[in-house]
Formats: sequence, structure tokens, C-alpha cells
Amino acid sequence: MAEHNELGKLGEEMAVAYLQKEGYVILETNWTFQKAEIDILAQKENVLAVVEVKTRSSLDFGLPQDFVKPKKIQLLVKAVDEYVSSQDLDVDVRFDIIAIHKEGKSFVIEHLIDAFYHF
Repeated sequence: MAEHNELGKLGEEMAVAYLQKEGYVILETNWTFQKAEIDILAQKENVLAVVEVKTRSSLDFGLPQDFVKPKKIQLLVKAVDEYVSSQDLDVDVRFDIIAIHKEGKSFVIEHLIDAFYHF
């Protein structure tokens, strides 16, 4: 597996652990619908958090969250609509980004709540 794939997998594992520590229940990881993949679907109370995880080895090329493009957002919206209806959920849906970057030998995790709105 390429090094960036390893980093991405590690980032997703760190994001899951972080969310669980914050009181979220992880419903799905890497859930796919058509061309969309949702990294993490997590629920806390009546909120379904659709979480996109972005992991970078450095900030040399910009913040991790800057790499979530409008096309990706459209795919996430379509996928979560399908997930909510197929699971018959009655929840508020929120789109979050967990941005992770390496600083020295450790990682910095930033949870951006309501990071973008669907259109």
C-alpha cells in the first residue's frame, strides 16, 4: 500500500478514536453509495455527523480541510440522503471535517463541526 494510503488509514483510525472519546457512536466507516464514499458516519444524540477525514504529513501544501472540493460535497450529500432514507433515520444531519496533520512525531487533530453546507 502506498505511504499516503497508510497515512489516510491511520488518520481515519485516529478520527474514529477521537469521535468515540467525544461521545459519538460510530455507525459506519467507509460507507459507499454509487461514486461517493463517506469516511465516517457517527451519531451523537439526534445528530448524524457525516465526517470527511483529511490527513496530511505536513501543511506545506495547505490545510487538510482545503482539499474537500464542491464535487466531493455533492457526492457526500447524495450518499447521506441515501443512507438516512435506507436506514429510516429521523436525525439532523451535519457535515464535519476532521483535519489531521503531522507535527514532529505526533499528530494534531482538528474537528471542524458544520464544516460545509449542502446546496
